[in-house]
Amino acid sequence: IPIVPPRLYSFISLFIVKNYKWLYCMEKANSFICVVPLDQDNYKTLFGVLDNSFLVAYAIGMFFSGMFGERLPLRYYLSFGMLGSGLFTCLFGLGFYWNIHSLGYYAFIQVMNGLMQTTGWPAVVACVGNWFGKGKRGFIMGVWNSHTSVGNILGSLIAGAFVSSAWGMSFIVPGLIIASTGILCFFFLVESQSVNGAIATEPAEVVVVEEHPEAISFCGALSIPGVVEFSLCLLFAKLVSYTFLYWLPLYISNVAHFEAKQAGDMSTLFDVGGIVGGIAAGLVSDYTGGRATTCCVMLIAAAPMLFLYNSIGQRNIGTTVGMLLLCGGLVNGPYALITTAVSADLGTHESLRGNSRALSTVTAIIDGTGSIGAAVGPLLAGVISPTGWNNVFYMLISADVLACLDCNYLYRNYKSVKARLKTTQ
Repeated sequence: IPIVPPRLYSFISLFIVKNYKWLYCMEKANSFICVVPLDQDNYKTLFGVLDNSFLVAYAIGMFFSGMFGERLPLRYYLSFGMLGSGLFTCLFGLGFYWNIHSLGYYAFIQVMNGLMQTTGWPAVVACVGNWFGKGKRGFIMGVWNSHTSVGNILGSLIAGAFVSSAWGMSFIVPGLIIASTGILCFFFLVESQSVNGAIATEPAEVVVVEEHPEAISFCGALSIPGVVEFSLCLLFAKLVSYTFLYWLPLYISNVAHFEAKQAGDMSTLFDVGGIVGGIAAGLVSDYTGGRATTCCVMLIAAAPMLFLYNSIGQRNIGTTVGMLLLCGGLVNGPYALITTAVSADLGTHESLRGNSRALSTVTAIIDGTGSIGAAVGPLLAGVISPTGWNNVFYMLISADVLACLDCNYLYRNYKSVKARLKTTQ
Protein backbone atom coordinates (compact mmCIF):
# COMPACT_ATOMS: atom_id res chain seq x y z
CA ILE A 1 0.00 0.00 0.00
CA PRO A 2 1.78 3.17 -1.09
CA ILE A 3 1.98 6.09 1.31
CA VAL A 4 1.59 9.59 -0.18
CA PRO A 5 4.17 12.08 1.21
CA PRO A 6 4.08 15.82 0.36
CA ARG A 7 5.39 15.57 -3.19
CA LEU A 8 5.21 13.07 -6.02
CA TYR A 9 8.98 12.68 -6.07
CA SER A 10 9.05 11.69 -2.42
CA PHE A 11 6.19 9.27 -3.13
CA ILE A 12 8.47 7.52 -5.63
CA SER A 13 11.13 7.44 -2.92
CA LEU A 14 8.94 5.59 -0.43
CA PHE A 15 7.55 3.33 -3.14
CA ILE A 16 11.08 2.16 -3.84
CA VAL A 17 11.79 1.69 -0.13
CA LYS A 18 8.60 -0.37 0.14
CA ASN A 19 10.07 -2.84 -2.33
CA TYR A 20 12.34 -4.11 0.44
CA LYS A 21 9.57 -6.75 0.57
CA TRP A 22 11.56 -8.68 -2.03
CA LEU A 23 14.17 -9.43 0.63
CA TYR A 24 11.39 -11.04 2.62
CA CYS A 25 10.21 -12.79 -0.51
CA MET A 26 13.64 -14.43 -0.78
CA GLU A 27 13.72 -15.31 2.93
CA LYS A 28 10.34 -17.01 2.55
CA ALA A 29 11.58 -18.85 -0.53
CA ASN A 30 14.49 -20.11 1.56
CA SER A 31 12.19 -21.33 4.33
CA PHE A 32 9.67 -22.98 2.02
CA ILE A 33 11.97 -24.90 -0.26
CA CYS A 34 15.65 -25.11 0.75
CA VAL A 35 16.03 -28.00 -1.69
CA VAL A 36 19.63 -28.90 -2.41
CA PRO A 37 20.57 -31.92 -4.55
CA LEU A 38 22.23 -33.76 -1.67
CA ASP A 39 20.85 -37.28 -1.48
CA GLN A 40 22.19 -38.32 1.90
CA ASP A 41 20.65 -39.83 5.03
CA ASN A 42 21.44 -36.74 7.10
CA TYR A 43 19.63 -34.37 4.74
CA LYS A 44 17.79 -32.68 7.63
CA THR A 45 21.11 -31.74 9.20
CA LEU A 46 22.38 -30.44 5.86
CA PHE A 47 19.30 -28.29 5.38
CA GLY A 48 19.72 -27.03 8.94
CA VAL A 49 23.26 -25.96 8.08
CA LEU A 50 21.95 -23.97 5.11
CA ASP A 51 19.18 -22.31 7.11
CA ASN A 52 21.47 -21.32 9.94
CA SER A 53 24.26 -20.19 7.60
CA PHE A 54 21.90 -17.48 6.40
CA LEU A 55 20.36 -16.62 9.77
CA VAL A 56 23.61 -16.49 11.77
CA ALA A 57 25.34 -14.40 9.09
CA TYR A 58 22.35 -12.06 9.04
CA ALA A 59 22.33 -11.72 12.84
CA ILE A 60 26.07 -11.01 13.09
CA GLY A 61 26.19 -8.71 10.08
CA MET A 62 23.26 -6.66 11.32
CA PHE A 63 25.23 -5.28 14.28
CA PHE A 64 27.80 -3.79 11.87
CA SER A 65 25.38 -2.84 9.12
CA GLY A 66 23.80 0.01 11.06
CA MET A 67 27.14 1.71 11.65
CA PHE A 68 27.90 1.60 7.92
CA GLY A 69 24.41 2.87 7.11
CA GLU A 70 24.93 5.82 9.47
CA ARG A 71 28.11 6.87 7.68
CA LEU A 72 27.30 6.14 4.01
CA PRO A 73 24.65 7.61 1.67
CA LEU A 74 21.59 5.44 2.21
CA ARG A 75 20.72 5.40 -1.49
CA TYR A 76 24.07 3.89 -2.46
CA TYR A 77 24.17 1.56 0.53
CA LEU A 78 20.68 0.15 -0.03
CA SER A 79 21.14 -0.19 -3.80
CA PHE A 80 24.40 -2.09 -3.28
CA GLY A 81 22.73 -4.47 -0.84
CA MET A 82 19.76 -5.14 -3.13
CA LEU A 83 21.97 -5.85 -6.14
CA GLY A 84 24.21 -8.11 -4.06
CA SER A 85 21.22 -9.97 -2.62
CA GLY A 86 19.85 -10.50 -6.12
CA LEU A 87 23.20 -11.81 -7.35
CA PHE A 88 23.69 -14.39 -4.59
CA THR A 89 20.06 -15.50 -4.66
CA CYS A 90 20.34 -16.17 -8.40
CA LEU A 91 23.61 -18.05 -7.83
CA PHE A 92 21.84 -20.30 -5.33
CA GLY A 93 19.13 -21.14 -7.87
CA LEU A 94 21.65 -21.61 -10.68
CA GLY A 95 23.17 -24.45 -8.67
CA PHE A 96 20.18 -26.52 -9.81
CA TYR A 97 20.98 -25.94 -13.48
CA TRP A 98 24.74 -26.22 -13.04
CA ASN A 99 24.23 -29.55 -11.23
CA ILE A 100 26.25 -28.45 -8.19
CA HIS A 101 26.18 -30.95 -5.30
CA SER A 102 28.60 -29.21 -2.92
CA LEU A 103 27.31 -28.22 0.52
CA GLY A 104 30.13 -25.69 0.79
CA TYR A 105 28.91 -23.84 -2.30
CA TYR A 106 25.37 -23.43 -1.01
CA ALA A 107 26.50 -22.59 2.53
CA PHE A 108 28.82 -19.87 1.19
CA ILE A 109 26.00 -18.42 -0.92
CA GLN A 110 23.72 -18.39 2.12
CA VAL A 111 26.32 -16.60 4.25
CA MET A 112 26.91 -13.95 1.59
CA ASN A 113 23.18 -13.54 1.05
CA GLY A 114 22.65 -13.04 4.77
CA LEU A 115 25.36 -10.38 4.91
CA MET A 116 24.00 -8.57 1.86
CA GLN A 117 20.48 -8.49 3.24
CA THR A 118 21.66 -6.80 6.44
CA THR A 119 22.00 -3.59 4.44
CA GLY A 120 18.25 -3.43 3.96
CA TRP A 121 16.38 -3.01 7.22
CA PRO A 122 18.46 -0.29 8.95
CA ALA A 123 18.54 1.73 5.72
CA VAL A 124 14.83 1.58 4.95
CA VAL A 125 13.73 2.30 8.53
CA ALA A 126 16.08 5.30 8.57
CA CYS A 127 14.64 6.54 5.26
CA VAL A 128 11.02 6.28 6.39
CA GLY A 129 11.90 7.67 9.82
CA ASN A 130 13.44 10.71 8.13
CA TRP A 131 10.16 11.45 6.35
CA PHE A 132 7.67 11.20 9.21
CA GLY A 133 7.51 12.63 12.73
CA LYS A 134 6.41 10.77 15.84
CA GLY A 135 2.77 11.90 15.68
CA LYS A 136 1.37 9.10 13.49
CA ARG A 137 4.54 7.10 13.02
CA GLY A 138 3.01 3.91 14.41
CA PHE A 139 0.15 3.81 11.89
CA ILE A 140 2.24 4.96 8.92
CA MET A 141 4.99 2.45 9.62
CA GLY A 142 2.42 -0.24 10.38
CA VAL A 143 0.97 0.18 6.90
CA TRP A 144 4.43 0.43 5.34
CA ASN A 145 5.67 -2.62 7.25
CA SER A 146 3.01 -4.77 5.56
CA HIS A 147 5.64 -5.26 2.84
CA THR A 148 7.30 -7.87 5.09
CA SER A 149 4.19 -10.05 5.11
CA VAL A 150 3.58 -9.38 1.41
CA GLY A 151 7.13 -10.58 0.72
CA ASN A 152 6.56 -13.71 2.80
CA ILE A 153 3.36 -14.44 0.87
CA LEU A 154 5.03 -13.89 -2.50
CA GLY A 155 7.95 -16.06 -1.44
CA SER A 156 5.61 -18.93 -0.58
CA LEU A 157 3.66 -18.59 -3.82
CA ILE A 158 6.77 -18.35 -6.02
CA ALA A 159 8.42 -21.29 -4.25
CA GLY A 160 5.23 -23.34 -4.46
CA ALA A 161 4.94 -22.69 -8.19
CA PHE A 162 8.32 -24.32 -8.91
CA VAL A 163 8.81 -26.75 -6.02
CA SER A 164 7.77 -29.82 -8.02
CA SER A 165 9.47 -28.95 -11.30
CA ALA A 166 12.52 -26.69 -11.18
CA TRP A 167 13.29 -25.45 -7.67
CA GLY A 168 16.11 -23.25 -8.97
CA MET A 169 13.55 -20.80 -10.35
CA SER A 170 12.23 -20.30 -6.79
CA PHE A 171 15.45 -18.38 -6.15
CA ILE A 172 16.21 -16.95 -9.58
CA VAL A 173 12.86 -15.17 -9.93
CA PRO A 174 13.06 -13.28 -6.58
CA GLY A 175 16.74 -12.58 -7.26
CA LEU A 176 15.98 -10.91 -10.58
CA ILE A 177 13.12 -8.94 -9.04
CA ILE A 178 15.18 -7.48 -6.20
CA ALA A 179 18.12 -6.70 -8.49
CA SER A 180 15.77 -4.80 -10.80
CA THR A 181 14.27 -2.96 -7.84
CA GLY A 182 17.77 -2.10 -6.63
CA ILE A 183 18.42 -0.29 -9.91
CA LEU A 184 15.21 1.71 -9.47
CA CYS A 185 16.24 2.48 -5.89
CA PHE A 186 19.58 3.86 -7.07
CA PHE A 187 17.95 6.30 -9.46
CA PHE A 188 14.84 7.37 -7.55
CA LEU A 189 15.29 6.99 -3.77
CA VAL A 190 15.15 10.26 -1.82
CA GLU A 191 16.69 9.70 1.62
CA SER A 192 14.99 12.56 3.47
CA GLN A 193 12.93 15.71 3.02
CA SER A 194 16.04 17.88 3.23
CA VAL A 195 17.41 16.33 0.03
CA ASN A 196 14.76 17.85 -2.24
CA GLY A 197 13.28 20.49 0.02
CA ALA A 198 9.92 18.78 0.56
CA ILE A 199 7.45 20.46 2.88
CA ALA A 200 6.55 18.43 5.96
CA THR A 201 2.90 17.57 6.59
CA GLU A 202 3.27 17.84 10.38
CA PRO A 203 4.23 20.92 12.43
CA ALA A 204 7.97 20.96 12.83
CA GLU A 205 9.48 20.64 16.29
CA VAL A 206 11.89 23.37 17.37
CA VAL A 207 15.22 21.63 17.71
CA VAL A 208 18.84 22.65 17.55
CA VAL A 209 20.24 21.14 14.36
CA GLU A 210 23.96 20.65 13.96
CA GLU A 211 25.48 21.53 10.62
CA HIS A 212 27.33 18.22 10.49
CA PRO A 213 25.77 15.82 13.01
CA GLU A 214 28.05 12.99 14.03
CA ALA A 215 27.09 9.34 13.75
CA ILE A 216 26.54 7.71 17.12
CA SER A 217 28.82 4.93 18.35
CA PHE A 218 27.65 1.39 19.07
CA CYS A 219 27.99 1.83 22.84
CA GLY A 220 26.32 5.22 22.63
CA ALA A 221 23.31 3.65 20.93
CA LEU A 222 23.10 0.97 23.62
CA SER A 223 22.91 3.67 26.29
CA ILE A 224 19.70 5.14 24.82
CA PRO A 225 16.84 4.31 27.23
CA GLY A 226 14.78 1.41 25.89
CA VAL A 227 17.21 0.04 23.29
CA VAL A 228 18.36 -2.94 25.37
CA GLU A 229 14.86 -3.68 26.66
CA PHE A 230 13.22 -3.68 23.24
CA SER A 231 16.14 -5.62 21.76
CA LEU A 232 15.58 -8.45 24.23
CA CYS A 233 11.84 -8.30 23.66
CA LEU A 234 12.36 -8.62 19.91
CA LEU A 235 14.72 -11.55 20.42
CA PHE A 236 11.86 -13.67 21.76
CA ALA A 237 9.19 -12.16 19.51
CA LYS A 238 11.25 -12.85 16.40
CA LEU A 239 12.04 -16.34 17.67
CA VAL A 240 8.32 -17.12 17.55
CA SER A 241 7.72 -15.38 14.22
CA TYR A 242 10.60 -17.05 12.39
CA THR A 243 9.80 -20.47 13.80
CA PHE A 244 6.40 -20.11 12.16
CA LEU A 245 8.05 -18.77 9.00
CA TYR A 246 10.23 -21.87 8.64
CA TRP A 247 8.12 -24.63 10.19
CA LEU A 248 4.45 -23.73 9.63
CA PRO A 249 4.16 -25.34 6.15
CA LEU A 250 5.61 -28.60 7.51
CA TYR A 251 3.34 -28.48 10.58
CA ILE A 252 0.23 -27.96 8.44
CA SER A 253 1.33 -30.75 6.09
CA ASN A 254 1.94 -33.23 8.92
CA VAL A 255 -1.01 -32.41 11.17
CA ALA A 256 -3.70 -31.39 8.67
CA HIS A 257 -2.39 -33.75 5.95
CA PHE A 258 -2.21 -31.13 3.19
CA GLU A 259 0.07 -31.55 0.19
CA ALA A 260 3.25 -29.46 0.15
CA LYS A 261 1.92 -26.73 -2.15
CA GLN A 262 -1.42 -26.53 -0.30
CA ALA A 263 0.38 -26.28 3.05
CA GLY A 264 2.57 -23.47 1.70
CA ASP A 265 -0.45 -21.59 0.40
CA MET A 266 -2.30 -22.06 3.70
CA SER A 267 0.69 -20.78 5.70
CA THR A 268 0.38 -17.40 3.95
CA LEU A 269 -2.71 -16.71 6.09
CA PHE A 270 -0.37 -16.26 9.05
CA ASP A 271 1.29 -13.41 7.16
CA VAL A 272 -2.07 -11.93 6.15
CA GLY A 273 -2.93 -11.76 9.84
CA GLY A 274 0.46 -10.15 10.43
CA ILE A 275 -0.45 -7.28 8.09
CA VAL A 276 -3.58 -6.49 10.10
CA GLY A 277 -1.76 -6.97 13.41
CA GLY A 278 1.06 -4.59 12.47
CA ILE A 279 -1.35 -1.83 11.42
CA ALA A 280 -3.52 -2.33 14.52
CA ALA A 281 -0.48 -2.23 16.83
CA GLY A 282 0.66 1.02 15.22
CA LEU A 283 -2.77 2.64 15.54
CA VAL A 284 -3.20 1.68 19.19
CA SER A 285 0.32 2.77 20.14
CA ASP A 286 -0.19 6.14 18.42
CA TYR A 287 -3.41 6.74 20.33
CA THR A 288 -2.12 5.63 23.74
CA GLY A 289 1.51 6.68 23.35
CA GLY A 290 2.51 3.31 24.80
CA ARG A 291 4.60 1.22 22.44
CA ALA A 292 5.79 -1.16 25.18
CA THR A 293 2.30 -1.62 26.66
CA THR A 294 0.84 -2.38 23.22
CA CYS A 295 3.54 -4.97 22.53
CA CYS A 296 3.10 -6.63 25.92
CA VAL A 297 -0.69 -6.92 25.67
CA MET A 298 -0.48 -8.50 22.21
CA LEU A 299 2.27 -10.92 23.24
CA ILE A 300 0.35 -12.02 26.32
CA ALA A 301 -2.78 -12.54 24.20
CA ALA A 302 -0.75 -14.53 21.67
CA ALA A 303 0.26 -17.19 24.22
CA PRO A 304 -3.22 -18.74 24.75
CA MET A 305 -4.01 -18.32 21.04
CA LEU A 306 -0.97 -20.43 20.15
CA PHE A 307 -2.16 -23.10 22.58
CA LEU A 308 -5.65 -23.06 21.06
CA TYR A 309 -4.29 -23.23 17.51
CA ASN A 310 -2.32 -26.36 18.34
CA SER A 311 -5.33 -27.87 20.12
CA ILE A 312 -8.25 -27.07 17.81
CA GLY A 313 -6.73 -25.25 14.84
CA GLN A 314 -6.77 -28.27 12.52
CA ARG A 315 -10.30 -29.54 13.15
CA ASN A 316 -11.71 -28.04 9.97
CA ILE A 317 -10.82 -25.50 7.32
CA GLY A 318 -12.73 -22.72 9.09
CA THR A 319 -10.86 -23.02 12.39
CA THR A 320 -7.56 -23.35 10.54
CA VAL A 321 -8.10 -20.12 8.63
CA GLY A 322 -9.42 -18.22 11.65
CA MET A 323 -6.67 -19.31 14.04
CA LEU A 324 -3.90 -18.66 11.51
CA LEU A 325 -5.16 -15.11 10.95
CA LEU A 326 -5.52 -14.45 14.68
CA CYS A 327 -2.16 -15.93 15.65
CA GLY A 328 -0.45 -14.09 12.79
CA GLY A 329 -1.83 -10.76 13.96
CA LEU A 330 -0.90 -11.24 17.62
CA VAL A 331 2.57 -12.66 16.93
CA ASN A 332 3.67 -10.35 14.11
CA GLY A 333 2.00 -7.19 15.46
CA PRO A 334 4.57 -6.57 18.24
CA TYR A 335 7.39 -7.72 15.97
CA ALA A 336 6.35 -5.16 13.34
CA LEU A 337 5.93 -2.37 15.89
CA ILE A 338 9.34 -2.89 17.50
CA THR A 339 11.27 -3.10 14.23
CA THR A 340 9.67 0.05 12.79
CA ALA A 341 8.04 2.72 14.97
CA VAL A 342 9.88 1.78 18.17
CA SER A 343 13.26 1.71 16.39
CA ALA A 344 12.55 5.07 14.75
CA ASP A 345 11.44 6.58 18.07
CA LEU A 346 14.57 5.42 19.87
CA GLY A 347 16.78 6.49 16.95
CA THR A 348 15.43 10.04 17.35
CA HIS A 349 15.31 9.98 21.16
CA GLU A 350 15.41 13.31 23.01
CA SER A 351 18.77 12.36 24.53
CA LEU A 352 20.33 12.62 21.04
CA ARG A 353 20.09 16.39 20.65
CA GLY A 354 23.80 16.74 20.08
CA ASN A 355 24.29 13.46 18.22
CA SER A 356 21.30 12.95 15.98
CA ARG A 357 22.44 10.32 13.48
CA ALA A 358 21.40 7.16 15.28
CA LEU A 359 18.47 5.73 13.30
CA SER A 360 20.41 3.07 11.39
CA THR A 361 22.55 2.02 14.35
CA VAL A 362 19.63 1.70 16.76
CA THR A 363 17.56 -0.20 14.19
CA ALA A 364 20.48 -2.54 13.51
CA ILE A 365 21.04 -3.27 17.21
CA ILE A 366 17.38 -4.05 17.82
CA ASP A 367 16.92 -6.13 14.67
CA GLY A 368 20.31 -7.81 15.07
CA THR A 369 19.39 -8.98 18.57
CA GLY A 370 16.04 -10.14 17.26
CA SER A 371 17.80 -12.05 14.49
CA ILE A 372 19.58 -14.13 17.12
CA GLY A 373 16.14 -15.35 18.13
CA ALA A 374 15.30 -15.87 14.45
CA ALA A 375 18.29 -18.21 14.17
CA VAL A 376 17.69 -20.03 17.46
CA GLY A 377 13.93 -20.55 17.08
CA PRO A 378 13.89 -22.75 13.96
CA LEU A 379 16.91 -24.64 15.31
CA LEU A 380 15.11 -25.38 18.59
CA ALA A 381 12.02 -26.43 16.67
CA GLY A 382 14.11 -28.91 14.70
CA VAL A 383 15.51 -30.40 17.90
CA ILE A 384 12.18 -30.48 19.75
CA SER A 385 9.81 -31.54 16.93
CA PRO A 386 10.77 -35.27 17.06
CA THR A 387 9.36 -35.32 20.62
CA GLY A 388 6.01 -34.00 19.38
CA TRP A 389 4.50 -30.79 18.03
CA ASN A 390 2.96 -30.04 21.44
CA ASN A 391 6.43 -29.44 22.86
CA VAL A 392 7.28 -27.07 20.00
CA PHE A 393 4.24 -24.96 20.83
CA TYR A 394 5.10 -24.99 24.55
CA MET A 395 8.51 -23.57 23.56
CA LEU A 396 6.84 -20.85 21.48
CA ILE A 397 4.43 -19.95 24.28
CA SER A 398 7.34 -19.70 26.73
CA ALA A 399 9.19 -17.38 24.35
CA ASP A 400 6.11 -15.14 24.10
CA VAL A 401 5.96 -14.85 27.88
CA LEU A 402 9.70 -14.15 28.16
CA ALA A 403 9.31 -11.28 25.71
CA CYS A 404 7.17 -9.48 28.30
CA LEU A 405 9.42 -9.86 31.35
CA ASP A 406 10.96 -6.37 31.37
CA CYS A 407 8.54 -5.24 34.06
CA ASN A 408 10.44 -2.08 35.03
CA TYR A 409 10.36 -0.50 31.58
CA LEU A 410 6.79 -1.69 31.01
CA TYR A 411 5.65 -0.14 34.31
CA ARG A 412 7.15 3.24 33.38
CA ASN A 413 5.51 3.04 29.96
CA TYR A 414 2.15 2.11 31.50
CA LYS A 415 2.28 5.14 33.80
CA SER A 416 2.92 7.45 30.84
CA VAL A 417 0.03 5.86 28.92
CA LYS A 418 -2.30 6.29 31.89
CA ALA A 419 -1.33 9.95 32.24
CA ARG A 420 -1.83 10.60 28.53
CA LEU A 421 -5.27 8.99 28.48
CA LYS A 422 -6.34 11.13 31.44
CA THR A 423 -5.34 14.32 29.63
CA THR A 424 -7.39 13.35 26.55
CA GLN A 425 -10.58 12.73 28.54
